[in-house]
Amino acid sequence: MPRGMGRGYGRGFGRGYYLGPFGFYGLIDLLLLIGILYFLVKLFIAAAPYAVGLLVLLILREFMRPRFWRSF
Repeated sequence: MPRGMGRGYGRGFGRGYYLGPFGFYGLIDLLLLIGILYFLVKLFIAAAPYAVGLLVLLILREFMRPRFWRSF
């Protein structure tokens, strides 16, 4: 048996500093998750115009390039 898995391993869940999903650390986890999601949404909003512009430029380049099969 590995060290640390003797008597008492896994006992006391829900007691001590972690009080389930609605305890103090659950609130901190929730705030961190909301902050990460907020950051990702803001990053997407900031990057979306650049991605659309790049897509438009790539489409324009495809239409402006001469094709071998168009010359026949």
